[in-house]
Amino acid sequence: MVNFAGIDFIFRFLPFFLLIYCLTPSRYRDAVLFAGSLVFYASGARFFVLLLLALVFVNYAFGDALWVMPGLAHRAWHKRLLFMIVAFDIFVLVLFKALALFLNASVFPLGLSFFIFKMMSYQADMYNGQIQKRPGFLQTAAYFTMFPQVTQGPIMRFGQGWMERPTNIRRRREFVERTVSLQKVEDGLIFFAMGLGMKVLIADRLGILWNEIVKIGFESISTPLAWMGAVGYSMQLYFDFWGYSLMAGGIGLMLGFRFIQNFSHPYAANGVADFYRRWHATLGSWFRDYIYIPLGGSRGGALITVRNLMVVWLLTGFWHGGTLNFIIWGLALGLIIVWEKFVVKGLIERFPVIGHLHVIILIPLTWVIFAITNLKDLATYFSRLFPFFGSGIAVNRGDFLKYLGIYWPFLLVSVVLCLPVTYNMVVWKRDKWQVILPLFVIFWVSVYFSSISAGNPFMYFSF
Repeated sequence: MVNFAGIDFIFRFLPFFLLIYCLTPSRYRDAVLFAGSLVFYASGARFFVLLLLALVFVNYAFGDALWVMPGLAHRAWHKRLLFMIVAFDIFVLVLFKALALFLNASVFPLGLSFFIFKMMSYQADMYNGQIQKRPGFLQTAAYFTMFPQVTQGPIMRFGQGWMERPTNIRRRREFVERTVSLQKVEDGLIFFAMGLGMKVLIADRLGILWNEIVKIGFESISTPLAWMGAVGYSMQLYFDFWGYSLMAGGIGLMLGFRFIQNFSHPYAANGVADFYRRWHATLGSWFRDYIYIPLGGSRGGALITVRNLMVVWLLTGFWHGGTLNFIIWGLALGLIIVWEKFVVKGLIERFPVIGHLHVIILIPLTWVIFAITNLKDLATYFSRLFPFFGSGIAVNRGDFLKYLGIYWPFLLVSVVLCLPVTYNMVVWKRDKWQVILPLFVIFWVSVYFSSISAGNPFMYFSF
């Protein structure tokens, strides 16, 4: 049931929960959201729901203590409390990543990386005074566990869902009362249908291409097929995670939250750094606000900036996984961003095509590092991508034509959807029948394919 594309979620959990949520008076909706989220989480991670509950209680208790102890007289204890709870959360995350790495991936709690980061941002915002009114337990618990985000994000801040912008002369942020309306439900369903189609009709189909290449064996594919596989995996990952983010944002709209935009057309970016400002934006902003800026950001000169960037990308790699390929992936991206910032920045500003070529060429190569955990297999794949010292082109020459004949429609649709104008046209005209009718068809076709498949989980479930 934790799979948004699953039949049980679409036709059982979601309608039943929405009915109860909408009929509940607004002051009790946090309690309903918390209870429903626990049921949702337990359906996919029964034994870890107790861990989630324990983390909720511990983080609420420390956050409440941080709120009541902000004065200068208590500043030292204030900082110690923050250090203690953040260290505890990091310990839990590292412990389970280590257990998953050395024992079995099944011992890693579903969504742990995501809700731990929400908990740490809550503590930091409480410490820094960003949360200016004392939250109650149910508000905090609903924020930590809310089912549209608990398994894969987005990593929403407490202030984005439970607080409103200051409007009075004291500029004090107050709790916002969420409203549910037919218009929000309709908009949410549109985003949900878009995301479902991206997941089921594009990402899952392209996933078959990557699985076929894995079955063939990297040593037996030609250079053109290796590049096709790299592009196909890039598009699979993009539409899988973007699709999930649209579905999560749509559900949030139905519940009265504002839409959290986690992707902003990353493949139209002008460089790798710009790509990651647009890709998984809530994670990028988390690292910026809670790691990069506290380390000094770019204020201490070139060497300090390079250090801070590399620290952030090393931690980003580790956040995604404990195997060495994720560390290499993070460090490689850090080096590319340093290259763009300090070496070719002027050229990219003068000739934007260079930045676009960085995205088109370098991003798929880095996703290959991300995808292949075995370093020997990774080296083999790169020897096929760049056959300067081997026979990559000659191996199974023409094999790519077979797969191109099968997967070209999905690759073509992927490229079209990467163009900002395509998505924007749908969003701007989402109240027109010319948009609603195709999305209605896409929804039911997606439901059909989902019902006859094994229910492919979203790719970010493992993080």
